[in-house]
Amino acid sequence: MTEESLSQTAPPPADDTERDEGIGTRDIVRALFKDLLVLASVIFLVALIFSAVFADFVAPYDPLLPNIFANRLPPLSTATGMDGSEQFHLLGTDALGRDMLSRLIFGARASIFVALVSVFVSGVLGTIMGVLAGYYGGAVEAIIMRAVDAFMAVPSLLIALFVLFIIGGGLVNMVLIFALVRWVVYARLARGITLSLKESSFVEAARAIGASDTRIMLRHILPNMISPLLVLATLEVALLVLAEAGLSFLGFGLLPPEPSWGLMISRGREYMREAWWMITLPGLAIFLTTLSLNLVANWFRAVMDPVQRWRWLM
Repeated sequence: MTEESLSQTAPPPADDTERDEGIGTRDIVRALFKDLLVLASVIFLVALIFSAVFADFVAPYDPLLPNIFANRLPPLSTATGMDGSEQFHLLGTDALGRDMLSRLIFGARASIFVALVSVFVSGVLGTIMGVLAGYYGGAVEAIIMRAVDAFMAVPSLLIALFVLFIIGGGLVNMVLIFALVRWVVYARLARGITLSLKESSFVEAARAIGASDTRIMLRHILPNMISPLLVLATLEVALLVLAEAGLSFLGFGLLPPEPSWGLMISRGREYMREAWWMITLPGLAIFLTTLSLNLVANWFRAVMDPVQRWRWLM
């Protein structure tokens, strides 16, 4: 390997007189346009969230309205509606003649709502618990971390199945269960970061000038864990999209006739041979969503890492 090629792949030399200045919004945008795959993932996720939020205006038809004259139509089909009007179904229809595109859009609303709200609730709860455990230590840390160990000893999906079997499915119940079983991952991360930061010089300086524990945790420790928490939250959104689809597929999530990607796969498997689009399209939606979230999370982690970000910012 030549000296020139080595200089192109090696990171720029470090200057002892310089320190890491962080990364701004302009740098993030510039790094995003250097990775076309991540850029495509971001565009897909933005379009997905926009469609989910404004599903009532974006969806071409009512996702719950059946049409006995248009059942199991393939993509790019035209049919006569129940009111006699001509209807074009871009992605076909299901076994009851309901438009697949409309059901996919409303199914995205359910998946995104469950994932985002669950991540927010579990993230806030887990971060608070982790910071308290790492900062105070002693009995506080012992109680919180033993609770974390207890929750992590049993698979979270198994806990969700058991509880939802008792209390029933639904959006609210799924959000509560996911928040209950997933806060532990944030608690472990927040505790580890707090342990490494509470003995640092800037925390000692804040303590020396009389800053309260609450101020130290909120102003000096918490801001330094935002980036890893955002990476973890993005990965958790992908995980919970899969979990919601799995629970709905098994009958413990959303109930018919509400549109859900997992429920659409469950109903479509009965017609796999004669109507492949009924199971392929929602499966593809789940695959693309989780893949995009994982790509964005890995890219964001690398960009926020001072050791690796030079690859995107040069």
